[in-house]
Amino acid sequence: MKILVKLSQIYSSCYNTLDMDSPENKKTLGDKFRIAREEQNLTQLQVAKKAGISVNYYARVERGDPDARWSVINSIAKALGINVKLPI
Repeated sequence: MKILVKLSQIYSSCYNTLDMDSPENKKTLGDKFRIAREEQNLTQLQVAKKAGISVNYYARVERGDPDARWSVINSIAKALGINVKLPI
């Protein structure tokens, strides 16, 4: 299953500015990761291993940690089979 996540819709209503500091927007992305994980019957540990990160880090991202790096977000998306694209 593929889910297309437009970061412009998640992080900001403006295509030119992504509000990385907004906890609400990070939570939305974390919710999308959680939903995709649950739909695939995966545990947080399984996704973390696929993404090459610790389970604690993955859990923080899923809870909406505002300090998650883009590289980690992309690794998680890849592990879940989700396309995460930045607007151009």
